[in-house]
Amino acid sequence: MPAVGHARSLTFKSLISRIVFLHIVAVAVVAIFLPLVLFWLLNSEIAQLHRDAMRAQAEVLAGHIVTQPDGTLSFNLPDSLKGLYSDAYGRYQFDIRDADGRLLFSSHRRSAAAAQSRFSETISGAGVTRDIAGKTVRIQVAEDLAHRDVITDDIVSNFFRRVGWITIPILLVLLATDIIIFRRAIAPLWRASEEASNIGPARTDIRLPTAQIPREIMPLVTAVNQALDRLEGGFRVQRQFTADAAHQLRTPLAILRTRIETLDDRAARQALLADIEAMSRLVAQLLEIAELDTLVLDPGETADLRAVCAEVVGSIAPFAIAQHKDIALKGTDAPVRIHGNSEMLQRAIFNLAENAIKFTAKDTCVEVEVRDDGSVRVRDCGPGIAEAERELIFQRFWRADRRRSDGAGLGLSIVRAVADDHEATVAVANLPGGGAEFTLRFRPAERAA
Repeated sequence: MPAVGHARSLTFKSLISRIVFLHIVAVAVVAIFLPLVLFWLLNSEIAQLHRDAMRAQAEVLAGHIVTQPDGTLSFNLPDSLKGLYSDAYGRYQFDIRDADGRLLFSSHRRSAAAAQSRFSETISGAGVTRDIAGKTVRIQVAEDLAHRDVITDDIVSNFFRRVGWITIPILLVLLATDIIIFRRAIAPLWRASEEASNIGPARTDIRLPTAQIPREIMPLVTAVNQALDRLEGGFRVQRQFTADAAHQLRTPLAILRTRIETLDDRAARQALLADIEAMSRLVAQLLEIAELDTLVLDPGETADLRAVCAEVVGSIAPFAIAQHKDIALKGTDAPVRIHGNSEMLQRAIFNLAENAIKFTAKDTCVEVEVRDDGSVRVRDCGPGIAEAERELIFQRFWRADRRRSDGAGLGLSIVRAVADDHEATVAVANLPGGGAEFTLRFRPAERAA
């Protein structure tokens, strides 16, 4: 029983599939019964016309029955009608009987029993009863259906072939028309679903369109838009709080740094300044996350990936040199146009380079390589990254070594956020000779267009 219910839910999961399926069933039923009904109506109409014609002929025959002076009945059929009821023509025949059923006159020269048998075999006929000179007379007229008009035979015998089967292509055309109508009717819902797929943390301003939405669906669309309004308000409050908290922390940190620099104990001063530097870096990264949340990527915006990497290498080189390390830019010298925002790309690559400098060994070099395919690779000579931690390192505030105080675990989460906004991929692997390699792959501008 559960399997049946599951199959039924899969069958009618789509609204348009449900409508089309039910309509196909209705069309199939109509395609079967409509020709049968038409055939029955046609036969009924032909039979009724035939009975009326036979009754009219019986009335004509009754007018030719006269009473003789001796009280007997005579039947004088004019020459114009004799051929119609002749054996040579063989199409029509009549019997005239009295009230007791005795045969008085007949179009065929046969016995009463034979005539009665002939009429019992007649497919269609009619009769009238008349009172002539006080005597009840029953006039029966019948048509031999084996000799019916050719046109009537063609209508009946060829009905399904020429008329009945026409209903099937007509109904198929009707079905195709209905499918087109259904697709046009739910086109606004498709557009709304496509618009909804663009909604995300970076695009909370998008709302479902209400133009041409069916009246039955409008309450749902309105409720979703109201929920998105509340969601956007919550995101706005969260981003504002992060930005405000980071801004408010900058001033006390600056004051604290000034006071620490006046301490006489050099060792304590250096330790406290290192703590202040770490706290300042944390505040700066929190501000960076808040600012990234407010940036909206223009679908048509492009950037030169090599120029961005060159700027990052130039700005972070003093930091590397201060730690007795080096950083180098490699790869293509030509511009590499990709789909993206220069400011967001710079922040992502800066965090990758900074992270590599922290973990690479002293007197080694961090390499930033730009390739023509829209990818950038950052390599270091550090301890590498365990395979079990390669997804965890992109989570906010995650650190493999909690004892280190030179980071808060936000840099790589910023890299992942920028990659997601650009529909790019970020991957990490260990190098054969030691160290880690981070790879960002972006869409080239030509492919994006």
